[in-house]
Amino acid sequence: MSGPARFGALIYAKDLARLSDFYRLVLDMRLLKGNEDLHVLASADAQLLIHAIPEHIASTFTISTPPVPREDVALKLFFSVPNMRDAIATISRLGGSVWPEEWRGPGFNVRNAVDPEGNIFQIREFV
Repeated sequence: MSGPARFGALIYAKDLARLSDFYRLVLDMRLLKGNEDLHVLASADAQLLIHAIPEHIASTFTISTPPVPREDVALKLFFSVPNMRDAIATISRLGGSVWPEEWRGPGFNVRNAVDPEGNIFQIREFV
């Protein structure tokens, strides 16, 4: 997808480069464009915009290692991955984590995960 996306999401990041690399590698996306404030990642299905949190706001909080999951949010994204085991290994290697519980949906398995900044999302593998 090189033009405007029909679906996408925007995630604010304290560490733009780290979070952009995390999602690009976990989800096998391409970096369409990037600067010091915004990275646009794309796959055949969607675009993911990673936007830097302005410094005057980013300086008011810290991200712990491992990150504390941000559970008080009203939105959770999900992403399909070709191989659950590979995605779990990549998530763990890049500073995120995957919760042990796995659920089966109609035609897919799903696990909750946390990115390096504490954002909770799901990974889904079609079965």
